[in-house]
Amino acid sequence: MNYTLGPFLAASLALAEAAAERPALPDGFVYLDQAIPELVIELRYATPDNFVGQPVDGYRHARAVLTAPAAEALAGVQAALRPFGLGLKVFDAYRPQHAVDHFVRWGRDLQDQRAKPEYYPDVAKEDLFKLGYIAARSSHSRGSTVDLTIVYRDRAGRVRELDMGSRFDFFGKRSWPDNAAIPAAQRAHRMLLQNLMKAHGFVPYDQEWWHFTLRDEPYPDTYFDFTIQGSP
Repeated sequence: MNYTLGPFLAASLALAEAAAERPALPDGFVYLDQAIPELVIELRYATPDNFVGQPVDGYRHARAVLTAPAAEALAGVQAALRPFGLGLKVFDAYRPQHAVDHFVRWGRDLQDQRAKPEYYPDVAKEDLFKLGYIAARSSHSRGSTVDLTIVYRDRAGRVRELDMGSRFDFFGKRSWPDNAAIPAAQRAHRMLLQNLMKAHGFVPYDQEWWHFTLRDEPYPDTYFDFTIQGSP
């Protein structure tokens, strides 16, 4: 199945491909570092800084991938933030099914609690499946879901995240987008992210302020398991 790229995405891809060859992806997918060069990309599952406490299967190469329509919509969000000195930071995008399988194995190992203080202090690990934090299938594997936040550069030129009231992948009510218990400034940051993502065709998730899926995703019933090849 072929998809038509919008002018912004097509131009970015043409420049990137002219500069260097990249490993091929399945039809309809693009690398985000090519499609939107301004993005800050920090794939947490390629590092030990995640709720599993180690690099996750399928993240051998820290390359963010999305379907072309999702990348095109995301480019619109980035463009809307640019005039205000803001931008996007991506924590996760396409997720191979074998990465999801790794999460499931971890969730069933009740002896491994190393990341509990940081990621799920108020939730028993045996309840993570029941509460929907871990599942055998993830919308990320369909290729049009992205986890992200808003960033800015401070006076020293360092990239800083807006304070959203909880860390990425924090399991608990503190991460619910409409949680009225967090301070007003943090709620405003969440609202800014939600409003922009909705305006560009994404649907939020009611338990994670960082999680959005393209409304008209091209592969709504397909869960991919291809491995991302090559390095940034």
